[in-house]
Amino acid sequence: MSTKSLQMMAVDFGASSGRAVVGHFDGSRISIQEVHRFENEPVQLGERLHWDFLRLFHELKRGMMKAKQQLGGTPASIAVDTWGVDYGLVDPKGRLASNPYHYRDLRTELAMKEAVKRIPETELYARTGIQSSSINTVYQLFADEELRLGQNEGGLRMLFMPDLFHYYLSGTMASEYTIASTSGMLDAAGRDWSRQVLDALSIPSSLLNPIIMPGTRLGTVRPDICAELSLDAMPVIAAAGHDTAAAVTSIPATDSRYAFISSGTWSLMGIELSEPILTERSRRLLFSNEGGTEGKIRMLKNIMGLWLLQECRRTWAMEGTELSFAELTEMAQHAPANASYVDAADAVFLPPGNMPERIREYCRATGQAVPQSRPEIVRCILESLAFKYRQTLDEIEELTGERLERIHMVGGGIQNRLLCQLTANVTGKTVIAGPVEATSIGNLMMQAKAHGEVGGLEDIREVVRRSFPPEMYVPENASEWEERYRTYERLLVLQKTEE
Repeated sequence: MSTKSLQMMAVDFGASSGRAVVGHFDGSRISIQEVHRFENEPVQLGERLHWDFLRLFHELKRGMMKAKQQLGGTPASIAVDTWGVDYGLVDPKGRLASNPYHYRDLRTELAMKEAVKRIPETELYARTGIQSSSINTVYQLFADEELRLGQNEGGLRMLFMPDLFHYYLSGTMASEYTIASTSGMLDAAGRDWSRQVLDALSIPSSLLNPIIMPGTRLGTVRPDICAELSLDAMPVIAAAGHDTAAAVTSIPATDSRYAFISSGTWSLMGIELSEPILTERSRRLLFSNEGGTEGKIRMLKNIMGLWLLQECRRTWAMEGTELSFAELTEMAQHAPANASYVDAADAVFLPPGNMPERIREYCRATGQAVPQSRPEIVRCILESLAFKYRQTLDEIEELTGERLERIHMVGGGIQNRLLCQLTANVTGKTVIAGPVEATSIGNLMMQAKAHGEVGGLEDIREVVRRSFPPEMYVPENASEWEERYRTYERLLVLQKTEE
């Protein structure tokens, strides 16, 4: 491992906020410092929901300027990561055809129903390993009927969100593997575009770009941007474009006998594998096989996560009560014993809008006590998440035939200490929490690897352990939580299995 000091920049666009950080790697430890943070809110324009890409690119450049000011010079490199599935279309002159659609836009619901007539969900899963969801890129592209019927006469190119940022930074078009793997168009075993899927859905292959692996150098920041921001030549690296892949890269694990939870707006829970699991059972359990760094597969399940809490907070703010997440957690800590649960992966909770009432309606429809107060609703959300993690862990152990000893939790959600402790209690596993800024750290460490300053995953994770000692949560009151999980299971798991 080199002792060269590297000062790099990572930009992480989450589904609700973004941040630019600088990382200092001395060959042994890495430290990070946030230099810019900004909101990432969708924009409703007519009937359509979009991301404001122009504003986000402006915030990216502001972050670059602040990074230079913080470091006293140009960073050694920059890499961007984002959420999955969404994309932008670029015309032959390099112009953005329109603002990218938001994955919560409802245009894909009818398109998905039509698409599965052409390629059944069973076949799509067997090829791509991605669970069917209306948000998937494959259904978003199929919904663009004009594009399909025209067979891309306009010569458009599709770039996933991190690739879109990288293109407008460097001028290089490519599809980084980890982000492309979320699309439902990538062959999971072959790790390249699936011609069978594209042909079945009449998606023009001319839209797509070559797949590149994490850690690939794309080029340097365009001269016009360097001139605008007074930067020297600055390498652009496709580190790990999907934020979850970046986060999992920085898990401080010492062996392979663990599950992971990347906790934020979404909870992504799964396990790292060498090859995908493409069985009918894994499809029915709604697991996806997404690409990871170093050729790994992240077999995981998307769980709605802290989106439920974020939406409740937004609703209450609109009603006139601003509450911090710390205040919400404190309320839940002292709430009366919870007697109602929701399935935190149910699609009913996917769209925005009046989440407290939807939670009440869900409990009412499933014959449970209906939480009325805000503390009761927050407690219901957090316990339901912990129970969903337990259910998902049981399924992972079934599919892999392994008993996992630990759960590594990373991401901003681990700042909710109550959720971490509930997860340990309900699963009966030791929870190892940290680092909080897992995505940015993984992004930076893959840049360090691209510079040749660190080796593979084992070396990266050793650096992370040394730099950010994790916090441990051990299970408490095991028999009580086991009994409560069985109640949750009877209410929401077995009932769905029977259906």
